[in-house]
Amino acid sequence: MADAARLLDGYDLRRLALGAVGSHSALDVASGARAQGLRSVVVTAKGRERTYARHFARRGDPDRGCVDRTIELERFADVLDDGVQNELRAESVLFVPNRSFEVYLHERYSYDEIEARMRVPIFGNRRLLRAEERDEEANQYALLARAGIRHPRSFASPDEIDGPAIVKAPHAKVGFERAFFLCASRSEYEAQARKLIADGMLTEDGLRNARIEEYALGPTINLNFFYSPMLGELELLGTDTRRQTNLDGLRALPPDQLEAARAIPVRMEEAGHIAATVVESMLEGAFDLGERFVAAARDANPPGVIGPFALQCVIVAGPPKALVVYDVSLRIPGSPGTRYTPYSAYRWGRDVSVGERIAMEVVFARDADRLADVVT
Repeated sequence: MADAARLLDGYDLRRLALGAVGSHSALDVASGARAQGLRSVVVTAKGRERTYARHFARRGDPDRGCVDRTIELERFADVLDDGVQNELRAESVLFVPNRSFEVYLHERYSYDEIEARMRVPIFGNRRLLRAEERDEEANQYALLARAGIRHPRSFASPDEIDGPAIVKAPHAKVGFERAFFLCASRSEYEAQARKLIADGMLTEDGLRNARIEEYALGPTINLNFFYSPMLGELELLGTDTRRQTNLDGLRALPPDQLEAARAIPVRMEEAGHIAATVVESMLEGAFDLGERFVAAARDANPPGVIGPFALQCVIVAGPPKALVVYDVSLRIPGSPGTRYTPYSAYRWGRDVSVGERIAMEVVFARDADRLADVVT
């Protein structure tokens, strides 16, 4: 794989652009680029371009919008085609991978192919993206174990289930979603699995490859961190929690309707995020988790974490209360609303979105002639 300095060869540092796949958090990236005087390029799939090319396109008189250029492709995965790669390089694009980048490209390519064929510099460590996949050997669970971070215990088979458990299986129809379901015994596991298979949401193969783990009880909180190679420091940019279908709808049911909803499978599809704070006494523990994870990732896959990552936690009851990490995001999170929690303002004197913090790091690196330290 090409090294960072070679990937940057020929780039015009006076007209750098941040690029992203048009989904998930592309607008956050584009807005952040604009705030720091950089350009933005969004790559979209056919039929999904209007958000970027029309509604949020950069225009003047008056100055508005944040997306400077939209490149429309037949499919997202076409971003790895030589012609598109050349076009992005001609725009001096630094690509910011989001979850959509991973899932849409991984439907067509292996991670080895993605890492090798992407000739555009990636902001962050491209070799860590695969760690989000549960079937990769050096995955997030291996990193959490290496860091000594508490995460839900896993069950090797349904026979081991001895309390509330969550089953994480690939969705039968939507490749980037998972067919989560909850159970507390083998009999409940089998009943829920049969219903989801009958409804076409789950396959037998998907069930065989599912992960079964303890369902930690408590409110969820995403700790959205940023590790800065330029400053050598870890930052907490913001915290949030998720809105999910149809879980949030079931939670809102009045008690007298719960029996009627008993047969409805719980769905945990991403629908949005809500800014949410944590009590200040938990911040020290949160930073400890982040610092341990950064150290473990650096040891496992140098240079380790560059830029944004998130530890998705459950706050379990105490005393003392504790953070249990149930998922890890090794790229920009999908929640631009984290800027509306106070943590970035405590550090920078104003609210800073994840997209703008990425742009800030690029500007710091460009001005110090260290761009190769923040891209791979």
